[in-house]
Amino acid sequence: MSGRQCCENPPVVDSGSLQEDRIEVIGGLKSYTAGSLLSKLAVLLIADAFGYEAPKLRKLADKVAAAGFYVVVPDFYYGDPYVPGIPASSWLSNHQEEKGCEDARRVVADLKSKGASAIGVAGFCWGGTTLSKLSTYGEIDAAVILHPGPISDDDGHAIKVPTAILGAEIDEYSPPEQMKRIGEILSAKSVDNFVKIYPGVVHGWTVRYKDDDEHAVKSAMEAHADMLDWFTKYLK
Repeated sequence: MSGRQCCENPPVVDSGSLQEDRIEVIGGLKSYTAGSLLSKLAVLLIADAFGYEAPKLRKLADKVAAAGFYVVVPDFYYGDPYVPGIPASSWLSNHQEEKGCEDARRVVADLKSKGASAIGVAGFCWGGTTLSKLSTYGEIDAAVILHPGPISDDDGHAIKVPTAILGAEIDEYSPPEQMKRIGEILSAKSVDNFVKIYPGVVHGWTVRYKDDDEHAVKSAMEAHADMLDWFTKYLK
């Protein structure tokens, strides 16, 4: 996330509207939660660098919960999300995707211990790259990777779970050609996958679209629906 696109249109967080009553500790991480675990169908959302308090991400969590899932949005950055203006390389050195993967595995294990019978994970930007690593363990039932950071062919070869990749046409981190390449790798080893590139949108748009950008909003809603369809297919 050292380039311009990862830092564009940062969320505005209103600390007075964060609904602290919906914060639980899951897998050792403070987490925003939505829905009921009685459904036994859990979805974990791994935030982009701006963190778990981003309003549009929490709004998406509520949307997923309304479809019948228990949704968890953990604070993978331990209260230290990216703040515009600081060197991205410095922030990344303290927030490696490998550590994010370890934390995510603990969250998944905790959800299973609480009764979740099926677990899907969606990752955005940094979270998408982290999810590509988590998907190598076969501990979840479905993955949705949205405009991730860099994902290599080797990463693709290691993925073991059904994976949807939702990419932006304009993306310096995960260009469409590479996202399609990952899909080809998964198909070659019979891992079910779905790759879709949304025209005219930029890296990060699904959770950082501008409200006055009609096309970006429409494309984000389309991507959210595609994500829900993937989870419905593999978790229900």
